[in-house]
Amino acid sequence: MPTTYETLRADIIAAMKARDTATATALRTMDAAIQRAAMDTSKPIDEALVVATFRKAVKNLTDARTEFEKGGRADLVAANSAEIAILEKYLPQGLDAARLEAIVAEVIAATGATSKKEMGKVIGALKQRPEAALIDFGAASKLVQAKLP
Repeated sequence: MPTTYETLRADIIAAMKARDTATATALRTMDAAIQRAAMDTSKPIDEALVVATFRKAVKNLTDARTEFEKGGRADLVAANSAEIAILEKYLPQGLDAARLEAIVAEVIAATGATSKKEMGKVIGALKQRPEAALIDFGAASKLVQAKLP
């Protein structure tokens, strides 16, 4: 099975051959971002780097879309939404809310956290879990805050 990066590279070629400029541009931008991230960290391109770069790009686009909505720029909202849809296809499916809540409760119990002051310890333990790549840490942070007094 090809890696996410290999799939991305193949899809860039396919989009260029199909003359799908929106998809080709979005994917080429991601390819450049992945290569830049690898260069900045002095690490080879691996699955973790690719997924992290995709997550960061989707988060940035989502934040930008929110600002465009506030500014009443429907044209830019539509363009951002389309680009987000293209990029999300490459991200692994995240955990559903019930599973995330169960993992957070399990980690809180395992770390013995009793207050919000210990939230860093809980998030750190979450990052060590095998399913850490699938966890939306924004949602996890909110869950931890809700569960700790």
